[in-house]
Amino acid sequence: MNKYVICINNDTNPASLILGKVYRTVADSKAASHNMLRVLDEDKSEPDGYLYPASMFVAITLPEEAERVLVLA
Repeated sequence: MNKYVICINNDTNPASLILGKVYRTVADSKAASHNMLRVLDEDKSEPDGYLYPASMFVAITLPEEAERVLVLA
């Protein structure tokens, strides 16, 4: 599973997800079996992230330097 995704649809959660933004995912095999992703979103109150339909995102591969920056953010 890719560690990063980009939001391509925030229609059902515009307050929590920003269209076009890169988000970090958290491995969750149970969620994946239901076509869901566990995503660390704009609402920082849940450190384990929230579940969203995988169809709202596209998996991306980032350059190593970009990953280092995002891990620290």
